[in-house]
Parts: sequence; structure tokens; C-alpha cells
Amino acid sequence: MAPSHVLKCCQRVLAWVPVAFIALVVAWSYYAYVVELCVFTISSTAEKVVYLVVFHLSFFMFVWSYWKTIFTSPASPSNEFCLSKADKEQYEKEERPESQQEILRRAAKDLPIYTTTASRAIRYCDRCQLIKPDRCHHCSACDICVLKMDHHCPWVNNCVGFSNYKFFLLFLMYSLLYCLFVAATVLQYFIKFWTLCRRKAAENCPKNELPDTHAKFHVLFLFFVAAMFFISILSLFSYHCWLVGKNRSTIETFRAPTFRNGPDKNGFSLGCSKNLREVFGDEKKYWLLPIFTSLGDGCNFPTRLVIMDPEQVTVPSQNESAKSSGTNQSFPTRPLSESQNRLLAGDCQWVESGPEEESVKTGFCNTF
Repeated sequence: MAPSHVLKCCQRVLAWVPVAFIALVVAWSYYAYVVELCVFTISSTAEKVVYLVVFHLSFFMFVWSYWKTIFTSPASPSNEFCLSKADKEQYEKEERPESQQEILRRAAKDLPIYTTTASRAIRYCDRCQLIKPDRCHHCSACDICVLKMDHHCPWVNNCVGFSNYKFFLLFLMYSLLYCLFVAATVLQYFIKFWTLCRRKAAENCPKNELPDTHAKFHVLFLFFVAAMFFISILSLFSYHCWLVGKNRSTIETFRAPTFRNGPDKNGFSLGCSKNLREVFGDEKKYWLLPIFTSLGDGCNFPTRLVIMDPEQVTVPSQNESAKSSGTNQSFPTRPLSESQNRLLAGDCQWVESGPEEESVKTGFCNTF
């Protein structure tokens, strides 16, 4: 049987196969569009220039965002979430879960942690030996705990989380635009070549049609590939746009985070506009660029500690308000970072929230 390190090396090599496949498809699409279509097929110089300029712009942004998504290391919890040496030794010696939980509760009392497991236990990673911040999960593929983990994507061979979620969204958006532009501009030549092939098969091919070269095969397949990828990426991009608007990760969609007042799938939602700013930042001029502008440090997130959709405008009763306020008082308060102050500034009203805002106290949660 092969040693474990050899197996791990093989797994690491095989993990790059999907990325290599995407790279080969993109490289071929570049050759097919620039050389076979623009150079050998299109006769109009003005049309060539316009197509090449727009194509290279979309191609550059697509490759840039894809590169950043792949090679941005997933963010991990800071050292403050690791147990001290004494606590770690005591935790390992204890056999009763109740005693272990008491050690974890003592170690986490000064940490900005607001979520627990479904059984109300402190979220602890035995593999990484640290207390998990809120929204943090352990990735078995990367073998690390990832802050605000969304999912592990084999097409980028990386975890999508706090450090690269914006890059992942831009990668989906620019790949969508890239495929749409290619399919739209190739369509007329796809129809011409397809008609040419059918007429030639019927031995009725006019002499003034497009040149009968191998370019037609590249153009035909280029349209099929671009259309196929556009349809598949559109659904994924739409889903993640919905997640951003709700301020949820893919994991949180299937398993709602548990606060001290119970599971709340909307616990981290501040309203659509502020949810968007949390991912893309305050400065809109950087939103479309694959550079890191997300607010926060990955270990603290503002949260609305209520079990209701913040985008639903409802008027709670006085009893509900008192109950909500009493529940929220059990959560510790911590100083706000600069980015969190901007998100929760009093001069920026939550349009989506409504009158229930008075019964809501804003706290901060660590990311996974």
C-alpha cells in the first residue's frame, strides 16, 4: 500500500484537473475567436477592431478574477480562538463532554461568539484545535477552518470564503459576460457556416459564401461551448446574487446558524444594500475590480439578533418588542471596528427594516 504522503500528493495533482480543463477551454476559445474568427473570417476592419477590443477587455477581467479566486488563500481564524496550552491539555484529558464544554465556555467567554451548535454547545474543531468563530467551518479538502466558508469549489481548487468570495462573484459575472459576448458575436457566422455546410452537403453551395476552411469548425464549436457555459453559469450566478442579498453562505442556506434565541437563517442580514456593501465594500469604484474591498476582518460580523426576515416590514407588538429586547441583552457588547461602524451608522437607515428596529440590538459575530 502506498504511503499516505504519496496518496496526498496524488490527490493534490488530481485536484488541479478541473482547473486545467477550464484553462484549456479558455485558451482554445481565445485562439478560435481571435485567430479563426477575427483574422481569417471577418472581412470588415471596423468590425474586427470593435470585436477585438471588447473581447480582450472581457477576457482580461475574466482571467484576472479567476486567477484571484484560485490563488487567494482561504482566511483562517486568528490565534485568539486557539486554546491555551493548559486548556488544551485539560480538554484532552477530560472524557466527559460536559466537562469539555465547560472548558470551552470558559475559554470563549471573552470571544465575540454568538452562535452555537444545534445542541447549544460551543463550536470546536478537534482537527484544528480551536474554537470556531461564527460562520466558520472546517474544510475537509483544504484541511483547515475557513472564515465565512461558503463552499469548496473544485473548478477553482480552493475554498470560497471571506477572503475570496468577492473574487468568486466577479469570476462568475465576467465569465457570464465573456460567454454572452462570444455567443452573440459568433451567432451570425455560426448561421452562415451552418448554412454553408448544409448547402455543400446538398451539392448546392454558392460560390460567394464564406471561405470553406477549417475556421468553420472552430466557429461552430465556439458558439456551442459559449452558449452551454452561459446557461450553466447563469443559474449559479443568480443563486449567489440571491445569497449576497440575504447575507447568507451556501452552508447557512441548508443549515441555519443557531443563536442564543434559536436558529435564525436571517441572523446576519442587515438589509439588501448593507449586505451588498459588506461583500463589495463602501467605495463603488472598486466593486467591479477583483481587489479585496470586503468590510470587516473576517472575525467580526454585524448581526441582527431577531428571528424574522429584515426585509419584511412588520410592526411587532409591545410584548414581542419586550421579549426581543430581553433576549438580545444576553449577548455581549464589543467595540465596533471602523468598517462595522460604517455599516451600522445611524445616518444610514435600513429601508428594509421598518418599525421593529427599535426592538433590535445589534451585536457582532465572529466569522467561522
